[in-house]
Amino acid sequence: MKVIKLENIDKCFGEKKVLISVNLDVEKQEIFGLLGPSGAGKTTLIKILTGQLPASAGKAYVFGENSERLKENSYREIGMVMDNSGIYERLSCYDNLKLFSSIYKIDKRRIKEVLTAVGLGGEKKTSAGKLSKGMRQRLILARSILHRPKLLFLDEPTSGLDPATTKTIHELLFRLREEGTTIFLTTHNMEEAAKMCDNIALLHEGNIIEYGEPEELCRRYNSENQIRIFMKNNQMINIINSPESAGKIEQMFRQGDIVSIHSSEPDLEQVFLRLTGRGLEE
Repeated sequence: MKVIKLENIDKCFGEKKVLISVNLDVEKQEIFGLLGPSGAGKTTLIKILTGQLPASAGKAYVFGENSERLKENSYREIGMVMDNSGIYERLSCYDNLKLFSSIYKIDKRRIKEVLTAVGLGGEKKTSAGKLSKGMRQRLILARSILHRPKLLFLDEPTSGLDPATTKTIHELLFRLREEGTTIFLTTHNMEEAAKMCDNIALLHEGNIIEYGEPEELCRRYNSENQIRIFMKNNQMINIINSPESAGKIEQMFRQGDIVSIHSSEPDLEQVFLRLTGRGLEE
């Protein structure tokens, strides 16, 4: 089942084209990553999918429904973590979620369950304004999943967070996928995307320039086709990945010379750099 379908989406602001002929499908229970530098058009695409912005051309569908005419029932199936958090600073963590649960008519017992899931079970009486950045981000995530959405949009959800908080959020997202949630993730963190996503699209200057599974994409651009061997004498040896090299590697193993072996495929950031000639932070 296609939860998201984009057909030749264009978006212009004045004479500036932000999105150009974007075509994309996202399946049910998929973690999909839209990758690109700041300003590439990632947030704009989410706003089109959620009906906040109209496309200049093309069609966007969510749950099979035109995104420009989403009904209330469809919005009830969507969760979002965006920059504009909507968290009330003076209210406690519990009361922030209580307010949201009242809007969606959610059983109040769900609040404790969700706060515990994001690691804020002991902070329910703490006001949102006193939370650290990482804890605040977890509260925003808790609010976005309180109503058990079928589709969750995450715009740079772990930007600037410490590794421990990031790991907690990643583990929660994997659990959500197992429970049936489709996740649409935008990020310029290629390492995060490689770890999290089933499929990714690389967005550059409004165009999707590549698409596929993260590991497969890296293998696709492995032009070196070499094996890197780190030796006990601190040397690094590059050997062509071919049947003829098997004997050499076996001999090194027998002599106990090898510390580690690595393949030479690039990571996602190197693939992006190769395709665009620029890094993600430029």
